[in-house]
Amino acid sequence: MHVLVLNEYFPPDTSATAKLALEFLEPLAQKHRVTILCGRPSYDPTERHPYYFLRREVRGNLTIERVGSTAFPRFQMRRRVSNYLTYLALAIPRALAIRSDVILAMTDPPIMGIAASHVARLTNRPFVYNIRDLYPDMAVGGNIVRPSGVIRQWERMHRKALRSAARVIVLGEDMRDRILAKGVDPARISIVRDGVPVPPLESLPSPDNPVARQIRADFRFVLVHAGNLGFYGAWRTLVRAARLLAPEGVGLVFIGEGAQKSEIEAEAAGCSAVRFLPFFPAREIPSVLASGDLHIVTVKRGLEGVVVPSKLYPLLAAGRPILAVAPSETDAARSVSRARCGVVADPDDPEAVAEVVRGVLRAPHLLPEMSARARDIALSYDKVHQIDAFVKVMEECASE
Repeated sequence: MHVLVLNEYFPPDTSATAKLALEFLEPLAQKHRVTILCGRPSYDPTERHPYYFLRREVRGNLTIERVGSTAFPRFQMRRRVSNYLTYLALAIPRALAIRSDVILAMTDPPIMGIAASHVARLTNRPFVYNIRDLYPDMAVGGNIVRPSGVIRQWERMHRKALRSAARVIVLGEDMRDRILAKGVDPARISIVRDGVPVPPLESLPSPDNPVARQIRADFRFVLVHAGNLGFYGAWRTLVRAARLLAPEGVGLVFIGEGAQKSEIEAEAAGCSAVRFLPFFPAREIPSVLASGDLHIVTVKRGLEGVVVPSKLYPLLAAGRPILAVAPSETDAARSVSRARCGVVADPDDPEAVAEVVRGVLRAPHLLPEMSARARDIALSYDKVHQIDAFVKVMEECASE
């Protein structure tokens, strides 16, 4: 079969959807023809491209077509919207001209699913919707936009796109619940998690490696959040919990950047128990994962099923105990509770977060037990199994 994929970002873009598109499309292209229609690199790319109207690159069965969208840096929202609009204006006519058996849409830009559903209808092709972030729910729940008539119209159009999809691929059980509530046939919803390769236990670095020592500093017990500091996290709750735990030698270390970093820094002002570090090089990620006693995965209330943190899976594969500061309905909290590979706390209650950490402090034998269970559950989320599930969904859709 020939699969046409629509997503603005693809390497050398470094966004999550760009990286995951490559991880899932290369195996699909081992069996089928795949064309991804993307834009000029603009999301913190590892290389910049000069302007062109259309550029094509062929790698075996994988064809990469890039339309000449604007490529402003992503940090200025108005210019980022320009990237979105110019990509859509050029990609949609091109998508109408490319013959394929099935159309796969991801979620960059946020209205990509709506646009792809129209292309599929006009060309009479099945449409698979791979939801990475659920819009407009994420924009509203993350306080990026306020509810309005425009947002309500966006939601109506999005529900129509969801119901027209031959398959909707989601990242977890909570996202599946959200999609079901929008009136989508449950038989057409498939869960395919991001997953990661599970490395051999003997290849994991020691918790006493130089990077870990730098992160841990002189804290007795360390909570680590390594990743993007965006709109989805219960940041205020975490900082306030760190203040409560400071007398007990507990430190909270944020590693990374993001739109909310300055606000988190302001919340943590004057608190020596909270530290901020930049991202480490990719080669040192295993050492970073080995550094924390508990690694934080957080989703603030209202975003259940809207964002599903993919950072959970490398933590499990590394055998790290998890502190899930998230509503109990989220996929992250469910996974941690079910596997008993960590602890879960209310994202609105700093005292509850502090208390579950104190519970681990009082029972240090829990950490190695949680670590072993994390490795066990990671095997069920292994990247190879998730890619096989993804390819199966695409083949079933095309055959139907």
